[in-house]
Amino acid sequence: MSQFRLHAFIFAFLTIFGAVWVTAGEAPRIVSTQEISDVRAKYGDMAARRLESWQKVVDNNQNKTDQEKLEVVNNFFNQVRFIDDIVHWRQKDYWATPVELLATDGGDCEDYSIAKYFTLKALGVPESKLYITYVKAIRLNQAHMVLTYFETPRSIPLVLDNINPRILQANKRKDLVPIYSFNGDGLWLARERGRGKSVSGGTSRLKKWNLLLKRLNQ
Repeated sequence: MSQFRLHAFIFAFLTIFGAVWVTAGEAPRIVSTQEISDVRAKYGDMAARRLESWQKVVDNNQNKTDQEKLEVVNNFFNQVRFIDDIVHWRQKDYWATPVELLATDGGDCEDYSIAKYFTLKALGVPESKLYITYVKAIRLNQAHMVLTYFETPRSIPLVLDNINPRILQANKRKDLVPIYSFNGDGLWLARERGRGKSVSGGTSRLKKWNLLLKRLNQ
C-alpha cells in the first residue's frame, strides 16, 4: 500500500465511518435484516449466516472485558479466507466493507483490520484505544495492516493480526515495523510505545473513497 493510498484511505475512513454505531444500553444493530436478505439472494445461505454470526458476536459479548472482546473479534474475522485484491476484486488495491468481507468470505489485511475496528467499537471499546496500523511485514517484505489496542495512551499496544493469530504486545512482534497508526482521532506516526507524533496530509485525494462512500450509502 503506498503512502498516497494510505492518506486517501484515512480521510475517507474519517468521512465515512465517523459515526459511532453503539447506542447506550443496548447492543447495536451492525447489519440490517435487509442487508442479510440481500446477501442471501446474491451469495447464498452461508454468506447470510456469516452476517448473522457477526451480529451475534456483538449481541453476545457486550459485557465481556476488553481482552475477551479482542480475542473473540480477532478469532472471528481471522476465519475469513485471505484473498489478494487482484484475485478477489480484479483490482490492485480495494478496501472492502465488513459486509463485503463476510458476504464473499474473502479479504486481505486492510479488510480484516477495518472489520475488527468497527466490531470492537460496536462492542463498546473506546475509539481512543483502537488504531488501524500500517506496518512493514519483514518476513513477507511488504506493506501490511493490523489493528492495535492501547490499554492506556502510553501502553505498548496489543496487535490483532491475520498473519499471526495470537494477540501479542507490539514489542513481541519483531516481524513488524510500525509506520502509521490512525483512527477517528487522526493519523499518527507510529512508535512501539505510545501513539507517536501527529501527522496531516492527503485530505484532498478522495476519488477512490467517494466510490466507497457511494456503495455504503446504497
